[in-house]
Amino acid sequence: MIFKIKKLIEIELVKFVGQIDRLYSLNKISPLIFRNIKDFILRKGKRARPILFVIGYLGFAKKVAKNLYTSALAIELLHDFLLVHDDIIDKSTTRRGKPSMHVMLNNHFKKNKNIKFSGQDLAIIIGDIMYAMSIHAFLAIDEKAERKEMALRKFIMSAMLTGSGEFIELTYGLNTIDQISKADILKVYDYKTAYYTFSSPLSTGAILAGADKKQADILFKYGVSLGRAFQIKDDILGMFGEEKKIGKSVLTDLQESKKTIPLWYAYHNSPKAKKLLIRKILSKKSITQTDFMKIRQVMREAGALEFARKEIKNLVGSAQNLLAQSGMKSYYRNILNKYVEKLLDV
Repeated sequence: MIFKIKKLIEIELVKFVGQIDRLYSLNKISPLIFRNIKDFILRKGKRARPILFVIGYLGFAKKVAKNLYTSALAIELLHDFLLVHDDIIDKSTTRRGKPSMHVMLNNHFKKNKNIKFSGQDLAIIIGDIMYAMSIHAFLAIDEKAERKEMALRKFIMSAMLTGSGEFIELTYGLNTIDQISKADILKVYDYKTAYYTFSSPLSTGAILAGADKKQADILFKYGVSLGRAFQIKDDILGMFGEEKKIGKSVLTDLQESKKTIPLWYAYHNSPKAKKLLIRKILSKKSITQTDFMKIRQVMREAGALEFARKEIKNLVGSAQNLLAQSGMKSYYRNILNKYVEKLLDV
């Protein structure tokens, strides 16, 4: 079923790209805008967010509304918009195996010696255009107006909360590891990852299908538990995974002084000398491969990997209990459980 949903999303995405110029006249306004947006949104991806949106909808719908999959694209376009801006902030040069948006634009204008703007400047604008496109796509579904309004409010709120999460993560980077609490880290996880990756797609889809407030709220809480588990899994991969698998340098998170649950646990469960080592490395302007290997060894010795995996297991258990209370049709609950197991396989 997941394969079928993803295939329909991919078909709709290609169709949507084919209609971009007719809908927005982007090619007429600027072929450069059109070409770069088309390239970026058609790149291969998991499409997890639109898939969860569709499952949330089908789990409560009495019948499938027209243009459901067009609305599902809104969640993917929101994701693309956030990725474009995130890559600028993180100074990431690649995205989904290709140059990031700002890198593509810098390459386009590299021969212009007297240029007074950068690819980053243009990428911010393209990200904003994608966000506007996402709202347009969201409204495509043929559902009751009051449901669409409630769902749209939830969708817009997720964008606002995600931006807030990015903001507080950057400001927390000014604090040393001993000044950050587990609650602080989980707050970043919730705002930056959980809300727009799990909570919002599931609850928004359910609201459009007619789920009541209690049901939507339970799904939202379910998504928070999943989002935390998903982010901890990402933290594990960031420290113990292969660069080819995670699609970015393993040094990225340490270079940005990101505080993660595994790192927090390792710090608070290490002897004084190792704590000093962690603080020293995190305070450096440039993190080396040797630094990375040292911190990874400290994390292994402290049992951070085992702790993180236990946290994931507990969070998934809490999520399953919430899902059982959500009122979602059992058929789609089973599909969702299997899909989540695949996403969180560590």
